[in-house]
Amino acid sequence: MSILQMRIFGDPILTTKAQTVTTFDADLARLTDDMFDTMYAAPGVGLAAPQVGVSKRLFTFDDGETSGVLANADITWHSEEKQLGEEGCLSLPGLYLPVERSMQVRVTAQTLDGEEAHLEGEGLLARIFQHEIDHTNGILFIDRLTPEYRREAMKALREVELGLRAAPAPKPTQAL
Repeated sequence: MSILQMRIFGDPILTTKAQTVTTFDADLARLTDDMFDTMYAAPGVGLAAPQVGVSKRLFTFDDGETSGVLANADITWHSEEKQLGEEGCLSLPGLYLPVERSMQVRVTAQTLDGEEAHLEGEGLLARIFQHEIDHTNGILFIDRLTPEYRREAMKALREVELGLRAAPAPKPTQAL
């Protein structure tokens, strides 16, 4: 197992819809093992394959109570009740801003064996599912920000890119 290279904001793979997983084999299992190592080392609570340069609809997650791997995940239901919480992303290091997400979601996906799975998430787990499924669809959390927070995020990213300020340090276990 190994730590994979994280793709950072600006890499086109992060804004491109990933390909459907069609082969469930030992190579896919090795990739997810490496993704878990990478996610934990970052540290993070979720990691989508595009974040490590692999165009597959696949992600790992661990909210401290539930962990796993989902392929080809789709949200089939979301609650009207919302949660507003600070969100970060391993591909946008050090950037944490409030994002509104559904409090609860239901997800249909496939396991590493290719079997159909139905999961429900609430609170943090629901946030992780929404964030990581967004990644597999080429959507970044900054795309979900209010216009005011998006301007703030883009300004911070430009300043870091131009060397006008250092990237903020990551907050342990808050990046998705």
